[in-house]
Amino acid sequence: MHHNRLSYPDGVVAVTYIDRVLTCIDCGAEFVFPAGEQEFFAEKNFRNEPKRCKACRMRRKDKTYKVRPETKITCAECGKETTVPFKPTQGKPILCRSCFKKSKEQTGQGGTS
Repeated sequence: MHHNRLSYPDGVVAVTYIDRVLTCIDCGAEFVFPAGEQEFFAEKNFRNEPKRCKACRMRRKDKTYKVRPETKITCAECGKETTVPFKPTQGKPILCRSCFKKSKEQTGQGGTS
């Protein structure tokens, strides 16, 4: 991070940051690393400068969130058709949300949800 360090006779040190132009490692585009962000990075003790432009950061972030597979099932308790956010294992009964909640309450494992 580039900054100017000013020392005053009374021992006070002032740091001013300067906008920097960086190159994105993904797309090669130049992007500005503003002085305000540099100051934020310094306050949080972040050691590394950003490596990606905003567009590439967003694209990368979107890829890290995987969509859960929705599987259609018939509830083993009430027969209602619904979906679950996982692939059921054969041989295990699958319950709809309300029957699952009831079974948890009956076994004393109910949560606060």
